[in-house]
Amino acid sequence: MFDILTRAGATALALTVALPAWAQDLPTIRAATLKIGTVNWELQTIIDQGFDEKHGFHLEMQPYADNGATRVAVEGDEADIAVADWIWVARQRADGKDYVFVPYSKAVGGLVAKPEAGIESLKDLAGGKIGIAGGPLDKSWLILRAYAQQEYDMDLKAETEQVFGAPPLIFKSALGGETQGAINFWHFLAKMKAAGMEEVISVATAGKALGLNTDTPLLGYYFKESYLDEHPGLAQALYDASRDAKDLLTTNDEAWEAIRPDMNASNDAQFEQLKADWIAGIPARGPIDIEGANKMLALMNELGGEELVGQATEVPAGLFADLK
Repeated sequence: MFDILTRAGATALALTVALPAWAQDLPTIRAATLKIGTVNWELQTIIDQGFDEKHGFHLEMQPYADNGATRVAVEGDEADIAVADWIWVARQRADGKDYVFVPYSKAVGGLVAKPEAGIESLKDLAGGKIGIAGGPLDKSWLILRAYAQQEYDMDLKAETEQVFGAPPLIFKSALGGETQGAINFWHFLAKMKAAGMEEVISVATAGKALGLNTDTPLLGYYFKESYLDEHPGLAQALYDASRDAKDLLTTNDEAWEAIRPDMNASNDAQFEQLKADWIAGIPARGPIDIEGANKMLALMNELGGEELVGQATEVPAGLFADLK
């Protein structure tokens, strides 16, 4: 037993010595992720391609069972970053937490229906059932409600029956014809489209009609500001590594094949749709439009109130990391 431990220790020491001195000194970013989360595709690409070390840090992925667990991990300093939408992060910052947001994706949901259902617009859903992932305060649902009111003078909540459930349940019930339309998270929508369902309207289209800046990235990584104060430049470094991964995945099919086992795609159609929709969700590089973000926050406050946005009635100072 002693001999085995000695050999193991010697191997570990040899690996440590083999690393360049600069690599041993790099800070580590511990990312709290869902075991089957779509952000894993980008993070794994960063690690596989060495984009983390290129930009001066080590990236380490720590899988958790659900979003709640990732948030507890960051709050309890068991992890350094997790992924959330910026409205949730704004609420936390307004409540006194020092969270800072680094943009990741503008991918959003939408509403799909089976072709034979004859749903060409939201007004065709009157009297029918809508399956909704994410609950009554789901941001996609709220935006589509506002759009229906503006475009058709239609109270989508009053004129339809809503069925709320987890994304896989909404996926199955929609494919089984139990609902006339379905609102789901973007990656489930991709699989639904791959199965033959058609997009009636995207949240991006509805948001644009409402005057929102739909190029504003909804999803992002969030750090504690205290952590960033201890590691100056690390938010920019993560952002640069993220952009390198996006650039590669936009142009390189081999990079997608490398992460295909992590994508939970049952067939080629799902794989290709997931790939296309992920790429479509890549935001433009550059600072976030604060005026546009405030307009989005005002709409969420109007529709969801304090239950959704808390005390964040406007974008809290320092919410968005200062990035190039």
